Amino acid sequence: MTLAAVFPAASEVTMLYGGALASGALAGRLTLFGHHFHQGFSAYLSVVLVGVAGNTFGAACGFLIGVRGGQPLLERYGRYAHITPQRIERAERWFDRFGSVAVPLGFATPVVRSFVAIPAGMFEVPFPRFILSALGGVAAFCVAIAGIGWAAGSSWHSARHDLQYVEYAVAAAV
Repeated sequence: MTLAAVFPAASEVTMLYGGALASGALAGRLTLFGHHFHQGFSAYLSVVLVGVAGNTFGAACGFLIGVRGGQPLLERYGRYAHITPQRIERAERWFDRFGSVAVPLGFATPVVRSFVAIPAGMFEVPFPRFILSALGGVAAFCVAIAGIGWAAGSSWHSARHDLQYVEYAVAAAV
């Protein structure tokens, strides 16, 4: 989840699987810092909290990359990630257009969520506002996706398959 804040690293699958594991529908045990959770709400809550903590930490790291490296970093190395000057301008317009809801909306949205932290640092969103907004968006994402995994239980593979179409629709809209 930390890596997923700045790189599309399957955070959807991670949270779906965590929710399904917390439901007790899958074989395996949920262990956090040596504590074994049995199925149920405490296991679900631990999955959500760890997902939120990891993703928020990753968001703070991405913000720092944006502040320290900024546009020169993306112009120099962005081509390796298919980032062009036009895409940087589009991201800036997106931040200008959505203002204070850009960060929480971005972190709550599958696919888009990995491309919010670095531009937020680059475009000088104040850090306290950024981290609180990111925390809100990340929490909404983790609660929802882990909840889907928990509800889907043992059929989490089909839920992941169905969610993939939502990801495609969001990516096409963006």
